[in-house]
Order: sequence, then C-alpha cells, then structure tokens
Amino acid sequence: MRRVTSRRDRGSATAELAVVLPAVVLLAVLGVWAVAAVAAHLRCVDAAGAGARALARGESPAAVSRVVAQVAPRGATVRLRREGDLVVVEVKTTVPLPGPWSRDGPGLAVGDRAVAVAEDAWP
Repeated sequence: MRRVTSRRDRGSATAELAVVLPAVVLLAVLGVWAVAAVAAHLRCVDAAGAGARALARGESPAAVSRVVAQVAPRGATVRLRREGDLVVVEVKTTVPLPGPWSRDGPGLAVGDRAVAVAEDAWP
C-alpha cells in the first residue's frame, strides 16, 4: 500500500528535529553535569571521612592533608580544625559545566564535612 503525502508535509521531520535537537543536547549536558556533581560529592564525602579519622588518630595536619588530597576531587579545598574534643574536616569543590562551557559557565558547589572524636579526648 502506497502512502500519499502532500507537499506541505515534506521536510516536516527535518524541521521537528531542528527544534527538538537543541533540547536533547541540553538535557544530555545537564545529565552529564549531574552525574559529575554526584561523583564529586561522593569523593568529598570519602575524603572528609578519611581525613577526620586520620586527624582523630593524632596524625599531623600535613599528613592528613595528603590523605585527603589523594581521595578528594582535583582542585578541592580542605579545611582542618579542632573544636574541643572534636576534629572537623571539610572538603569542598566546584563542578563546572561539561564541554566548552566549563571555563565561562556556572559551577555547582559540592562538599562534605566529617566530624570525629579525637583519641586524646578519651580518659
């Protein structure tokens, strides 16, 4: 059976694709950005936890910073401090948009904070 098409329908698929394609590309970029942000956040969680455990054991701040830097995402900022009997490690980073927009585009801030009781606080 032969399908009859009119002249008005010619090129409509191309026009629809031209309208939908930018939206599909935008959704793909946002999806990749979301996955990258979740991965960076999880690395911040792991780095903060490892740093807090090491600092609570009494390791030096330089050694703790090295441990955290090995686990944390590249370019992350690390803050170590002590609050009474507690040690606190904060790890933060910014996840840029993927692709050509990474330099000038917005970034998504992610991070985590871990707290542990210092071993020297125990009687």
